[in-house]
Amino acid sequence: MRLRSTLAVGAVLATFACSGSPAGPSDTGSSGSSGSGSAGTLNLRITDSPFGKAKAVLVTFSEVSMHRDGEWKKVAFADGSTTRTCDIKKLENSATDLLGTGPLQAGEYTMIRLMVQSAKVYLDNAAVSATPCASSIPEPAGAVSNATIPSGEVKLNGAFGVPAGGATTITVDFDGESSFSQTGSGAYMLNPVVRIVSVQ
Repeated sequence: MRLRSTLAVGAVLATFACSGSPAGPSDTGSSGSSGSGSAGTLNLRITDSPFGKAKAVLVTFSEVSMHRDGEWKKVAFADGSTTRTCDIKKLENSATDLLGTGPLQAGEYTMIRLMVQSAKVYLDNAAVSATPCASSIPEPAGAVSNATIPSGEVKLNGAFGVPAGGATTITVDFDGESSFSQTGSGAYMLNPVVRIVSVQ
């Protein structure tokens, strides 16, 4: 599944994987003035084309941050917890959920950074959760494989603005099919392939 971007964004660059093609800069509105007292709201939503063989795939994120003027600005997770786990199997068929949300200094930003803490693939049973993403999701019974993560840092290039007193919503696609690979021993490796699909 690939969602069409509603606004053109820059090429996606992950630490270990790339997907998508370069596009022009975003024309998302900004305040034009980004003084210390002006702020807007940044909402980061996540969707997926999941790993097809699994019944559940739980990916835990430890940080969401945005880059501006040489610094990374953290955005709180949607529930205010220190980590947020998403069952990316529940994010297929155009489903989305809120990963991070909160106030952010108004102005232009150039990158998004996601820190992935862990990932587990469940082969026998689906996870039981009211929403795709939560502070924690109970692990389903049955066969499970902890995915090896060579690097937990994913950086996405894409210019976007946060308007003073307004809100910007960005949706990213965590491409499960491309992100997970199975080794000869049957274990899994996660090289996250993530791209920006819309900025509104």
